[in-house]
Amino acid sequence: MRFCLNVDHIATLRNARGEVQPDPVTFALMAEQFGVDGIVVHLREDRRHINERDVRLLRELITTKLDLEMAAIDEIIDIACDIQPELATIVPERRQELTTEGGINVIDNIRQIKNAINRLHDAGIAVSLFVEPDINQIDAAAQINADYIEVHTGNYARAIGEEELFDELERVRVAAKHAKKLGLGVNAGHGLNYINMKEFVAITEIDEVSIGHSVIARALFVGLEQAIKEMRDLAKRK
Repeated sequence: MRFCLNVDHIATLRNARGEVQPDPVTFALMAEQFGVDGIVVHLREDRRHINERDVRLLRELITTKLDLEMAAIDEIIDIACDIQPELATIVPERRQELTTEGGINVIDNIRQIKNAINRLHDAGIAVSLFVEPDINQIDAAAQINADYIEVHTGNYARAIGEEELFDELERVRVAAKHAKKLGLGVNAGHGLNYINMKEFVAITEIDEVSIGHSVIARALFVGLEQAIKEMRDLAKRK
């Protein structure tokens, strides 16, 4: 299973004091040296953490894969088409949320999302849709020619007790298997950490995970290289 690191939280720390450090671009370059498979950033409409300068520098400097999380709005689509990330992941976005709270409703926004996919495809960019582990949403994603889905794993990450944990893990497993049958690539992310990854890695239909907060929090105690090594080890399938 591939492991991509989200560096948004480094930008949040930088912006908290209006300073230039810590630099998420430098952090991303270090993370590549330590073995991550790609870098993920969310360019929000309000630029609360990652900004356009960050994304442009990342595009120039990283040598793995750039996954640009984004809302399906014209301004950000224009930037994505210019910057050319390897993958654009369309997510829902609300200004008051602390972090992305759930999957995008493809069914209710199908025309807008389809138009965004078409524009990104015309620019040669692969597109992923961040969705709940819901068969109907995955069917809609395939219908409008998404290349990937990223399964929202927040409910699994928040599960309490063995039964709820098993049920949420099974929802993700069923959704990933269905997406694969439709020819979609399958990524996953949100709330994955050093504890819940131990069970999650058994879902062989998932090709890649996007993880940020838990790795950066771990790095405060053990350093970035060790934090990445520990997560890479967990993501390996034997």
